[in-house]
Amino acid sequence: MFPAGSRRRFLRASSLLAASAALPRWFEMEAAEQPRPRIPHSPNDRPAVALIGCGGMGRADAKNASRFGDIVAICDLDDGRLDEAQQQFPGAKRYRDFRDCVAHPGLHAVINGTPDHWHTLVNLAAVQAGRDVYSEKPLTLTLDEGRRVVQAVRRSSAVFQTGSQQRSDRRFRLAVELVRNGRLGSLRHVTTSLPSGPHGGPFASSEPPPGFDWNFWQGQTALVPYVRERAHGSFRYWWDYSEGTLSDWGAHHNDIALWGIGEPGPVWAEAQALRDPVPGGFSFPGTYWVNYRYANGVTHTCRTVDTEGPAGNVLDPKPGPTQMPNGVLFEGTGGWIFVSRGTIEASDPALLQEPLTVRTWDPYISDDHMGNFFDCLRSRKDPICDAETGHRGVSVCHIGAIALRLGRPVRWNPIRERFEGDREANRQCSREQRRGFDYGMI
Repeated sequence: MFPAGSRRRFLRASSLLAASAALPRWFEMEAAEQPRPRIPHSPNDRPAVALIGCGGMGRADAKNASRFGDIVAICDLDDGRLDEAQQQFPGAKRYRDFRDCVAHPGLHAVINGTPDHWHTLVNLAAVQAGRDVYSEKPLTLTLDEGRRVVQAVRRSSAVFQTGSQQRSDRRFRLAVELVRNGRLGSLRHVTTSLPSGPHGGPFASSEPPPGFDWNFWQGQTALVPYVRERAHGSFRYWWDYSEGTLSDWGAHHNDIALWGIGEPGPVWAEAQALRDPVPGGFSFPGTYWVNYRYANGVTHTCRTVDTEGPAGNVLDPKPGPTQMPNGVLFEGTGGWIFVSRGTIEASDPALLQEPLTVRTWDPYISDDHMGNFFDCLRSRKDPICDAETGHRGVSVCHIGAIALRLGRPVRWNPIRERFEGDREANRQCSREQRRGFDYGMI
Protein backbone atom coordinates (compact mmCIF):
# COMPACT_ATOMS: atom_id res chain seq x y z
CA MET A 1 0.00 0.00 0.00
CA PHE A 2 1.00 3.63 -0.18
CA PRO A 3 3.22 4.54 2.80
CA ALA A 4 2.42 7.79 4.60
CA GLY A 5 2.76 10.75 2.26
CA SER A 6 3.54 8.61 -0.75
CA ARG A 7 0.32 9.53 -2.58
CA ARG A 8 1.57 13.11 -2.77
CA ARG A 9 4.98 11.89 -3.93
CA PHE A 10 3.28 9.63 -6.48
CA LEU A 11 1.29 12.50 -7.97
CA ARG A 12 4.31 14.80 -8.01
CA ALA A 13 6.50 12.13 -9.58
CA SER A 14 3.81 11.37 -12.15
CA SER A 15 3.96 14.94 -13.43
CA LEU A 16 7.77 14.91 -13.49
CA LEU A 17 8.03 11.57 -15.25
CA ALA A 18 5.60 12.22 -18.11
CA ALA A 19 8.38 11.44 -20.56
CA SER A 20 8.59 7.92 -19.18
CA ALA A 21 5.15 7.19 -20.64
CA ALA A 22 7.09 6.33 -23.80
CA LEU A 23 8.34 2.77 -23.98
CA PRO A 24 12.08 2.37 -23.33
CA ARG A 25 14.32 1.83 -26.34
CA TRP A 26 15.60 -1.56 -25.23
CA PHE A 27 12.04 -2.87 -24.95
CA GLU A 28 11.03 -1.44 -28.33
CA MET A 29 14.06 -3.09 -29.95
CA GLU A 30 13.18 -6.43 -28.41
CA ALA A 31 9.55 -6.05 -29.52
CA ALA A 32 10.64 -5.28 -33.09
CA GLU A 33 12.33 -8.66 -33.25
CA GLN A 34 9.17 -10.57 -32.28
CA PRO A 35 7.12 -12.27 -35.03
CA ARG A 36 3.77 -10.68 -35.92
CA PRO A 37 0.50 -12.53 -36.53
CA ARG A 38 0.29 -13.55 -40.17
CA ILE A 39 -2.25 -11.40 -42.01
CA PRO A 40 -3.88 -13.61 -44.69
CA HIS A 41 -3.83 -12.42 -48.29
CA SER A 42 -5.67 -15.30 -49.94
CA PRO A 43 -9.50 -15.40 -50.02
CA ASN A 44 -9.19 -19.07 -49.10
CA ASP A 45 -7.40 -18.13 -45.89
CA ARG A 46 -10.19 -16.03 -44.36
CA PRO A 47 -12.20 -17.86 -41.68
CA ALA A 48 -15.98 -17.43 -41.57
CA VAL A 49 -16.99 -15.55 -38.41
CA ALA A 50 -20.32 -14.89 -36.66
CA LEU A 51 -21.03 -11.93 -34.37
CA ILE A 52 -23.44 -12.67 -31.52
CA GLY A 53 -24.38 -9.50 -29.66
CA CYS A 54 -24.39 -6.52 -32.01
CA GLY A 55 -23.92 -3.65 -29.57
CA GLY A 56 -21.11 -1.14 -29.89
CA MET A 57 -18.41 -3.39 -28.44
CA GLY A 58 -19.53 -6.39 -30.46
CA ARG A 59 -19.52 -4.43 -33.72
CA ALA A 60 -16.10 -2.98 -32.87
CA ASP A 61 -14.77 -6.50 -32.27
CA ALA A 62 -16.28 -7.69 -35.55
CA LYS A 63 -14.75 -4.79 -37.47
CA ASN A 64 -11.40 -5.66 -35.89
CA ALA A 65 -11.86 -9.32 -36.81
CA SER A 66 -12.74 -8.42 -40.40
CA ARG A 67 -9.04 -7.70 -40.96
CA PHE A 68 -8.52 -11.46 -40.78
CA GLY A 69 -11.85 -13.14 -41.54
CA ASP A 70 -15.28 -12.62 -43.09
CA ILE A 71 -18.34 -11.74 -40.97
CA VAL A 72 -20.91 -14.12 -42.42
CA ALA A 73 -23.57 -14.08 -39.68
CA ILE A 74 -24.93 -11.60 -37.14
CA CYS A 75 -27.22 -12.30 -34.18
CA ASP A 76 -29.07 -10.08 -31.72
CA LEU A 77 -32.38 -9.81 -29.87
CA ASP A 78 -32.84 -6.18 -30.87
CA ASP A 79 -33.83 -5.49 -34.47
CA GLY A 80 -32.32 -2.01 -34.27
CA ARG A 81 -28.91 -3.40 -33.42
CA LEU A 82 -29.23 -6.05 -36.10
CA ASP A 83 -29.95 -3.28 -38.60
CA GLU A 84 -26.82 -1.39 -37.52
CA ALA A 85 -24.70 -4.54 -37.84
CA GLN A 86 -26.27 -5.30 -41.24
CA GLN A 87 -25.20 -1.89 -42.52
CA GLN A 88 -21.66 -2.63 -41.39
CA PHE A 89 -21.62 -6.21 -42.71
CA PRO A 90 -24.20 -6.22 -45.55
CA GLY A 91 -23.59 -9.79 -46.66
CA ALA A 92 -24.08 -11.38 -43.24
CA LYS A 93 -27.10 -13.58 -42.51
CA ARG A 94 -29.32 -12.36 -39.67
CA TYR A 95 -30.27 -14.50 -36.66
CA ARG A 96 -32.29 -13.88 -33.51
CA ASP A 97 -31.42 -17.09 -31.62
CA PHE A 98 -27.73 -17.72 -30.90
CA ARG A 99 -28.26 -21.48 -31.13
CA ASP A 100 -29.23 -21.14 -34.77
CA CYS A 101 -26.33 -18.77 -35.36
CA VAL A 102 -23.61 -21.10 -34.07
CA ALA A 103 -25.01 -23.77 -36.43
CA HIS A 104 -24.49 -21.50 -39.49
CA PRO A 105 -23.04 -23.68 -42.28
CA GLY A 106 -19.28 -23.43 -42.74
CA LEU A 107 -18.77 -21.25 -39.66
CA HIS A 108 -15.29 -21.29 -38.12
CA ALA A 109 -15.43 -18.81 -35.23
CA VAL A 110 -17.79 -16.81 -33.05
CA ILE A 111 -17.35 -13.36 -31.54
CA ASN A 112 -19.40 -13.14 -28.36
CA GLY A 113 -20.35 -9.53 -27.65
CA THR A 114 -23.46 -10.26 -25.56
CA PRO A 115 -24.13 -8.83 -22.07
CA ASP A 116 -22.26 -10.54 -19.23
CA HIS A 117 -25.13 -12.79 -18.10
CA TRP A 118 -25.24 -14.36 -21.58
CA HIS A 119 -21.51 -14.97 -22.08
CA THR A 120 -21.40 -18.48 -20.67
CA LEU A 121 -24.38 -20.04 -22.46
CA VAL A 122 -23.31 -18.57 -25.80
CA ASN A 123 -19.70 -19.68 -25.30
CA LEU A 124 -20.76 -23.20 -24.33
CA ALA A 125 -23.08 -23.49 -27.32
CA ALA A 126 -20.34 -22.27 -29.66
CA VAL A 127 -17.63 -24.68 -28.51
CA GLN A 128 -20.11 -27.57 -28.42
CA ALA A 129 -20.88 -26.76 -32.07
CA GLY A 130 -17.16 -27.02 -32.86
CA ARG A 131 -16.52 -23.27 -33.20
CA ASP A 132 -13.57 -21.28 -31.95
CA VAL A 133 -14.50 -18.30 -29.79
CA TYR A 134 -13.45 -14.73 -29.10
CA SER A 135 -15.50 -13.77 -26.04
CA GLU A 136 -15.82 -10.33 -24.55
CA LYS A 137 -14.85 -9.87 -20.92
CA PRO A 138 -15.76 -10.39 -18.17
CA LEU A 139 -15.74 -14.02 -19.17
CA THR A 140 -18.51 -15.10 -16.78
CA LEU A 141 -21.24 -13.99 -14.40
CA THR A 142 -20.26 -16.47 -11.65
CA LEU A 143 -17.33 -18.55 -10.44
CA ASP A 144 -19.12 -21.80 -11.31
CA GLU A 145 -19.67 -20.65 -14.89
CA GLY A 146 -15.94 -20.13 -15.32
CA ARG A 147 -15.03 -23.68 -14.44
CA ARG A 148 -17.74 -24.98 -16.78
CA VAL A 149 -16.37 -22.91 -19.67
CA VAL A 150 -12.79 -24.02 -19.02
CA GLN A 151 -13.82 -27.68 -18.97
CA ALA A 152 -15.91 -27.35 -22.14
CA VAL A 153 -13.08 -25.65 -24.02
CA ARG A 154 -10.66 -28.40 -22.99
CA ARG A 155 -13.07 -31.12 -24.09
CA SER A 156 -13.64 -29.51 -27.46
CA SER A 157 -10.03 -28.38 -28.09
CA ALA A 158 -11.46 -25.04 -29.23
CA VAL A 159 -9.26 -22.00 -29.58
CA PHE A 160 -10.68 -19.55 -27.07
CA GLN A 161 -9.62 -15.94 -26.54
CA THR A 162 -10.99 -13.75 -23.74
CA GLY A 163 -11.22 -10.10 -24.78
CA SER A 164 -8.93 -8.85 -22.00
CA GLN A 165 -6.90 -6.93 -24.55
CA GLN A 166 -4.55 -5.31 -22.03
CA ARG A 167 -2.59 -8.58 -22.13
CA SER A 168 -1.66 -7.61 -25.69
CA ASP A 169 -0.71 -4.04 -24.74
CA ARG A 170 3.06 -3.49 -24.63
CA ARG A 171 2.94 -1.15 -21.63
CA PHE A 172 1.10 -3.65 -19.47
CA ARG A 173 3.40 -6.43 -20.64
CA LEU A 174 6.48 -4.34 -19.84
CA ALA A 175 5.20 -3.55 -16.35
CA VAL A 176 4.50 -7.21 -15.61
CA GLU A 177 7.78 -8.35 -17.17
CA LEU A 178 9.73 -5.97 -14.93
CA VAL A 179 7.77 -6.93 -11.82
CA ARG A 180 8.07 -10.68 -12.42
CA ASN A 181 11.81 -10.34 -13.04
CA GLY A 182 12.46 -8.53 -9.77
CA ARG A 183 12.95 -4.98 -11.01
CA LEU A 184 11.01 -3.70 -7.98
CA GLY A 185 12.74 -6.03 -5.57
CA SER A 186 10.17 -7.97 -3.59
CA LEU A 187 6.62 -7.17 -4.71
CA ARG A 188 4.59 -6.07 -1.69
CA HIS A 189 1.33 -4.47 -2.81
CA VAL A 190 -0.75 -3.91 -5.95
CA THR A 191 -3.47 -1.28 -6.34
CA THR A 192 -6.03 -1.51 -9.14
CA SER A 193 -7.95 1.73 -9.44
CA LEU A 194 -11.25 1.64 -11.36
CA PRO A 195 -13.83 4.19 -12.50
CA SER A 196 -16.79 4.72 -10.20
CA GLY A 197 -20.17 3.43 -11.32
CA PRO A 198 -23.37 5.47 -11.59
CA HIS A 199 -25.61 6.03 -8.59
CA GLY A 200 -29.10 6.60 -9.88
CA GLY A 201 -32.74 5.73 -9.57
CA PRO A 202 -35.43 4.84 -8.90
CA PHE A 203 -36.30 4.11 -12.52
CA ALA A 204 -39.75 3.73 -14.05
CA SER A 205 -40.78 0.68 -16.02
CA SER A 206 -42.29 0.85 -19.48
CA GLU A 207 -43.08 -1.31 -22.49
CA PRO A 208 -39.98 -2.68 -24.28
CA PRO A 209 -39.13 -0.98 -27.59
CA PRO A 210 -40.60 -2.61 -30.71
CA GLY A 211 -38.37 -5.34 -32.08
CA PHE A 212 -36.60 -6.00 -28.76
CA ASP A 213 -37.16 -9.42 -27.14
CA TRP A 214 -36.96 -8.39 -23.48
CA ASN A 215 -37.97 -11.83 -22.17
CA PHE A 216 -35.17 -13.62 -24.06
CA TRP A 217 -32.66 -10.84 -23.28
CA GLN A 218 -33.10 -11.41 -19.53
CA GLY A 219 -32.08 -15.02 -20.06
CA GLN A 220 -31.11 -16.87 -16.89
CA THR A 221 -32.04 -13.93 -14.63
CA ALA A 222 -35.41 -13.38 -12.93
CA LEU A 223 -38.10 -11.93 -15.18
CA VAL A 224 -38.81 -8.28 -14.29
CA PRO A 225 -40.67 -5.43 -16.03
CA TYR A 226 -38.70 -3.60 -18.69
CA VAL A 227 -36.65 -0.65 -17.43
CA ARG A 228 -34.65 1.22 -20.06
CA GLU A 229 -31.69 1.64 -17.68
CA ARG A 230 -31.42 -2.14 -17.23
CA ALA A 231 -30.69 -2.91 -20.86
CA HIS A 232 -27.90 -2.27 -23.33
CA GLY A 233 -25.31 0.29 -22.21
CA SER A 234 -26.20 0.35 -18.51
CA PHE A 235 -26.85 -3.34 -17.81
CA ARG A 236 -23.50 -3.62 -15.99
CA TYR A 237 -24.71 -1.68 -12.97
CA TRP A 238 -27.26 -4.30 -11.89
CA TRP A 239 -26.39 -7.36 -9.80
CA ASP A 240 -28.66 -9.47 -12.03
CA TYR A 241 -26.51 -9.04 -15.11
CA SER A 242 -23.02 -8.06 -13.96
CA GLU A 243 -20.92 -6.69 -11.09
CA GLY A 244 -20.59 -3.02 -11.95
CA THR A 245 -17.18 -1.57 -12.67
CA LEU A 246 -15.67 -4.33 -10.50
CA SER A 247 -16.18 -6.90 -13.27
CA ASP A 248 -15.96 -4.35 -16.09
CA TRP A 249 -12.71 -2.38 -15.69
CA GLY A 250 -11.81 -4.76 -12.86
CA ALA A 251 -11.71 -7.68 -15.28
CA HIS A 252 -8.97 -5.75 -17.11
CA HIS A 253 -6.90 -4.35 -14.26
CA ASN A 254 -7.29 -7.28 -11.83
CA ASP A 255 -6.19 -9.59 -14.64
CA ILE A 256 -2.99 -7.54 -14.98
CA ALA A 257 -2.54 -7.57 -11.20
CA LEU A 258 -2.85 -11.37 -11.19
CA TRP A 259 -0.37 -11.62 -14.07
CA GLY A 260 2.15 -9.59 -12.08
CA ILE A 261 1.54 -11.31 -8.74
CA GLY A 262 2.00 -14.74 -10.29
CA GLU A 263 -0.61 -16.56 -8.21
CA PRO A 264 -3.78 -18.36 -9.40
CA GLY A 265 -5.93 -16.20 -7.15
CA PRO A 266 -6.22 -14.62 -3.71
CA VAL A 267 -6.62 -16.59 -0.49
CA TRP A 268 -8.56 -13.91 1.42
CA ALA A 269 -10.74 -10.91 0.63
CA GLU A 270 -12.78 -8.25 2.36
CA ALA A 271 -14.85 -5.46 0.81
CA GLN A 272 -16.98 -2.46 1.61
CA ALA A 273 -19.48 -0.42 -0.36
CA LEU A 274 -19.00 3.29 0.20
CA ARG A 275 -22.49 4.37 -0.80
CA ASP A 276 -25.67 2.34 -0.70
CA PRO A 277 -27.60 1.96 -3.95
CA VAL A 278 -30.91 3.79 -4.33
CA PRO A 279 -33.92 1.43 -3.93
CA GLY A 280 -35.31 0.81 -7.39
CA GLY A 281 -32.11 2.11 -8.99
CA PHE A 282 -28.78 0.63 -10.05
CA SER A 283 -28.23 -2.24 -7.63
CA PHE A 284 -24.43 -2.61 -7.74
CA PRO A 285 -22.58 -0.06 -5.56
CA GLY A 286 -20.94 2.69 -7.57
CA THR A 287 -18.07 3.22 -5.12
CA TYR A 288 -16.33 0.52 -3.09
CA TRP A 289 -13.01 -1.02 -2.10
CA VAL A 290 -11.85 -4.63 -1.97
CA ASN A 291 -8.72 -5.86 -0.18
CA TYR A 292 -7.06 -9.17 -1.10
CA ARG A 293 -4.19 -11.28 0.21
CA TYR A 294 -2.27 -13.91 -1.79
CA ALA A 295 -0.41 -17.02 -0.68
CA ASN A 296 2.96 -15.44 -1.55
CA GLY A 297 2.31 -12.58 0.89
CA VAL A 298 1.41 -9.90 -1.67
CA THR A 299 -1.57 -7.72 -0.80
CA HIS A 300 -3.87 -6.10 -3.35
CA THR A 301 -6.42 -3.30 -3.14
CA CYS A 302 -9.06 -2.82 -5.83
CA ARG A 303 -10.99 0.42 -5.45
CA THR A 304 -12.94 3.02 -7.34
CA VAL A 305 -11.37 6.34 -8.28
CA ASP A 306 -12.66 9.07 -5.99
CA THR A 307 -15.14 11.17 -7.90
CA GLU A 308 -17.53 11.97 -5.05
CA GLY A 309 -15.36 12.82 -2.04
CA PRO A 310 -13.61 10.47 0.41
CA ALA A 311 -13.74 6.93 -0.86
CA GLY A 312 -11.56 3.98 -0.27
CA ASN A 313 -9.33 2.18 2.12
CA VAL A 314 -6.02 0.69 1.02
CA LEU A 315 -5.42 -1.80 3.81
CA ASP A 316 -5.49 1.19 6.14
CA PRO A 317 -8.00 1.41 8.99
CA LYS A 318 -9.00 4.98 8.14
CA PRO A 319 -10.68 5.83 4.82
CA GLY A 320 -8.85 8.46 2.82
CA PRO A 321 -9.09 10.18 -0.54
CA THR A 322 -8.36 7.93 -3.50
CA GLN A 323 -6.13 10.02 -5.70
CA MET A 324 -4.58 7.39 -7.96
CA PRO A 325 -5.92 7.53 -11.52
CA ASN A 326 -7.48 4.59 -13.36
CA GLY A 327 -4.74 1.97 -13.73
CA VAL A 328 -2.50 -0.54 -11.95
CA LEU A 329 0.19 0.33 -9.41
CA PHE A 330 2.84 -2.26 -8.47
CA GLU A 331 4.81 -1.44 -5.29
CA GLY A 332 7.90 -3.32 -4.16
CA THR A 333 10.85 -2.92 -1.85
CA GLY A 334 12.73 -1.12 -4.64
CA GLY A 335 10.12 1.34 -5.90
CA TRP A 336 6.88 1.44 -7.85
CA ILE A 337 5.61 1.14 -11.42
CA PHE A 338 2.24 2.56 -12.52
CA VAL A 339 0.67 1.48 -15.80
CA SER A 340 -2.54 2.42 -17.56
CA ARG A 341 -3.68 2.63 -21.17
CA GLY A 342 -1.15 4.87 -22.86
CA THR A 343 1.03 5.47 -19.78
CA ILE A 344 3.77 3.69 -17.89
CA GLU A 345 5.67 5.52 -15.13
CA ALA A 346 8.01 4.64 -12.29
CA SER A 347 9.34 6.04 -9.03
CA ASP A 348 12.76 6.15 -10.71
CA PRO A 349 13.09 6.39 -14.53
CA ALA A 350 15.94 3.87 -14.38
CA LEU A 351 13.44 1.18 -13.37
CA LEU A 352 12.06 1.42 -16.90
CA GLN A 353 15.04 2.57 -18.92
CA GLU A 354 17.66 0.03 -17.85
CA PRO A 355 17.45 -3.21 -19.88
CA LEU A 356 16.68 -6.49 -18.19
CA THR A 357 19.92 -8.47 -18.22
CA VAL A 358 18.81 -11.41 -16.07
CA ARG A 359 15.43 -13.02 -16.67
CA THR A 360 13.75 -15.67 -14.59
CA TRP A 361 10.37 -15.23 -16.28
CA ASP A 362 9.35 -14.57 -19.89
CA PRO A 363 5.84 -13.44 -20.87
CA TYR A 364 3.60 -14.71 -23.62
CA ILE A 365 4.07 -12.04 -26.30
CA SER A 366 1.15 -10.62 -28.26
CA ASP A 367 0.89 -7.11 -29.68
CA ASP A 368 -2.45 -7.62 -31.43
CA HIS A 369 -5.18 -9.31 -29.38
CA MET A 370 -7.50 -10.11 -32.26
CA GLY A 371 -4.56 -10.97 -34.51
CA ASN A 372 -3.30 -13.37 -31.85
CA PHE A 373 -6.71 -15.11 -31.86
CA PHE A 374 -6.69 -15.61 -35.63
CA ASP A 375 -3.07 -16.67 -35.60
CA CYS A 376 -4.01 -19.38 -33.10
CA LEU A 377 -6.94 -20.49 -35.26
CA ARG A 378 -4.26 -21.72 -37.67
CA SER A 379 -1.63 -22.94 -35.23
CA ARG A 380 -4.20 -24.44 -32.79
CA LYS A 381 -2.11 -23.11 -29.92
CA ASP A 382 -3.60 -21.31 -26.93
CA PRO A 383 -3.96 -17.53 -27.33
CA ILE A 384 -2.60 -15.10 -24.74
CA CYS A 385 -5.87 -14.94 -22.75
CA ASP A 386 -7.32 -18.42 -23.06
CA ALA A 387 -10.35 -19.68 -21.13
CA GLU A 388 -8.38 -20.56 -17.98
CA THR A 389 -6.65 -17.17 -17.93
CA GLY A 390 -9.91 -15.30 -18.52
CA HIS A 391 -11.63 -17.33 -15.80
CA ARG A 392 -8.89 -16.69 -13.24
CA GLY A 393 -8.80 -12.97 -13.97
CA VAL A 394 -12.52 -12.43 -13.47
CA SER A 395 -12.54 -14.81 -10.47
CA VAL A 396 -10.69 -12.10 -8.55
CA CYS A 397 -13.64 -9.80 -9.29
CA HIS A 398 -16.27 -12.41 -8.37
CA ILE A 399 -14.54 -13.17 -5.05
CA GLY A 400 -14.50 -9.46 -4.23
CA ALA A 401 -18.16 -9.09 -5.21
CA ILE A 402 -19.14 -11.99 -2.93
CA ALA A 403 -17.23 -10.42 -0.02
CA LEU A 404 -18.98 -7.14 -0.83
CA ARG A 405 -22.38 -8.78 -0.88
CA LEU A 406 -21.81 -10.73 2.34
CA GLY A 407 -20.35 -7.73 4.16
CA ARG A 408 -17.58 -9.76 5.76
CA PRO A 409 -14.19 -11.31 4.92
CA VAL A 410 -13.99 -14.58 3.00
CA ARG A 411 -11.22 -17.18 2.64
CA TRP A 412 -10.70 -18.65 -0.84
CA ASN A 413 -8.79 -21.73 -1.91
CA PRO A 414 -7.57 -20.97 -5.47
CA ILE A 415 -6.53 -24.59 -6.06
CA ARG A 416 -9.85 -26.19 -5.07
CA GLU A 417 -11.74 -23.05 -6.18
CA ARG A 418 -13.93 -23.11 -3.10
CA PHE A 419 -14.39 -20.86 -0.09
CA GLU A 420 -12.88 -22.41 3.03
CA GLY A 421 -15.48 -23.49 5.60
CA ASP A 422 -18.05 -20.99 4.30
CA ARG A 423 -21.27 -22.55 3.06
CA GLU A 424 -22.96 -19.20 2.50
CA ALA A 425 -20.11 -17.91 0.31
CA ASN A 426 -19.97 -21.19 -1.63
CA ARG A 427 -23.68 -20.90 -2.42
CA GLN A 428 -22.86 -17.66 -4.21
CA CYS A 429 -20.41 -19.39 -6.57
CA SER A 430 -23.46 -20.00 -8.79
CA ARG A 431 -26.88 -18.43 -9.28
CA GLU A 432 -30.31 -19.88 -9.83
CA GLN A 433 -31.14 -19.92 -13.55
CA ARG A 434 -34.62 -19.24 -14.89
CA ARG A 435 -36.30 -22.30 -16.39
CA GLY A 436 -35.85 -22.42 -20.14
CA PHE A 437 -32.70 -20.30 -19.97
CA ASP A 438 -30.48 -22.69 -18.05
CA TYR A 439 -27.79 -25.09 -19.24
CA GLY A 440 -30.48 -27.37 -20.64
CA MET A 441 -31.29 -24.85 -23.38
CA ILE A 442 -28.06 -25.74 -25.19
